[in-house]
Amino acid sequence: MKLFYSPGACSLGIHLLLEEIGKPYSLSLVDLKSGAQYAPDYVKLNPKSKVPALLRDDDTLLTEYPAIAMWLAKSNPDKKLLPADLEGEVRTLELVDYVVATLHMQGFSRLFRPDKFSSIESEQEAVRAAGREIIAKGLEHVSKQIGDRSYAIGDHFTIADSALFYLLFWVIDLFKIEVPANIKTYFEGLKARPAARKVLADEGFGG
Repeated sequence: MKLFYSPGACSLGIHLLLEEIGKPYSLSLVDLKSGAQYAPDYVKLNPKSKVPALLRDDDTLLTEYPAIAMWLAKSNPDKKLLPADLEGEVRTLELVDYVVATLHMQGFSRLFRPDKFSSIESEQEAVRAAGREIIAKGLEHVSKQIGDRSYAIGDHFTIADSALFYLLFWVIDLFKIEVPANIKTYFEGLKARPAARKVLADEGFGG
């Protein structure tokens, strides 16, 4: 398998899943900051011009975070990346979708690219503020859901934790946003995992 990634992007969570699974994989850098996602060779491979993208061993490409995470979980049932019961599975998918579709795409997109929401520069700070409000409200919800547990769902690392890992890396480590105490403790627990330390080091963020 080959993961197309950009350092510190949402592909960080898929990188973590691959490391947790422990099967052979390689990395291919797509530097979003330099616009490498629009390079002809990458567009030919992935017309969506985004990461993560996973080139599987049968040479088929899989895109979109929830789909890649689900495929990795279902393909490696021994790793228990999805709960075995239906309720646990749907709650895991519910949280993954909330992280990706709401906190990431609605919240952080306003922080990363306010110009996509308003071309008027004087309005862009209000766009960023709206993004921060979405993130703050979302983290309050996540804080209540996690409580004092070490994992987002149940008592085992799942794909929901991988999604929260990349999101909280942005929230806590990159943007230095204040979070509830239990969220900080939860994130520190994820970062202490050997797989997380390796992934962060591999992407240039220490270990």
